[in-house]
Amino acid sequence: MKIPSRSHVHRLSYVVVLLLLPLLSFSADPDSLQDFCVADQTASSISVNGFPCKPASEVTSDDFFFDGLTKMGDTSNIFGSNVTGGNVLTFPALNTLGISMNRVDFAPGGVNPPHSHPRATESGVVIKGKLLVGFVTTGNVYHSKVLTAGQMFVIPRGLVHFQKNVGVRKALVIAAFNSQLPGAVVLPFTLFASTPSIPDDVLTRAFQVEEKVVKSIKSKFSS
Repeated sequence: MKIPSRSHVHRLSYVVVLLLLPLLSFSADPDSLQDFCVADQTASSISVNGFPCKPASEVTSDDFFFDGLTKMGDTSNIFGSNVTGGNVLTFPALNTLGISMNRVDFAPGGVNPPHSHPRATESGVVIKGKLLVGFVTTGNVYHSKVLTAGQMFVIPRGLVHFQKNVGVRKALVIAAFNSQLPGAVVLPFTLFASTPSIPDDVLTRAFQVEEKVVKSIKSKFSS
């Protein structure tokens, strides 16, 4: 039996390592290298994937507590809903920890319009009210269910989803994300209120409607 040469084995090892490197780098978020890294949002001259850390000597107990989700959001808008974010922008102690939460308030009939979170899976619990929760898969399959207080839902990362208050009273959801800043692509604003705007002829072809329909929708989102 022919025994492979040492150089051949080394070359084969290099190939295996090169093949595995992408899998290792994308398998999970990296673990934190310190107990915490409270975001220093004043360091505007530094650009990193996240925020630099506030010096530990400047960190106080108050940095680790946030009461922003205790306040009911104003739902007097075109959608009848309000999202209050508890992410790294409002709660800097979440920096590098890979978690965040939202509070979503709904007026009767209010909707959290179709949107997606490009950087996170979402799980949520209905605190009060009656909500229709739905999402669409990449295979164009629609999943939905009406939930009441105490029931949970999960939305896989990046999928378009919505919530609608189908009850007669106000509703409230608390949602959690596996990202310090999950991002939100809100389809009505993305498609009809971007800057600069998407050309009308693109939208008329995409939605198979007349240009006046597109202009009418855009006018509803103009400031």
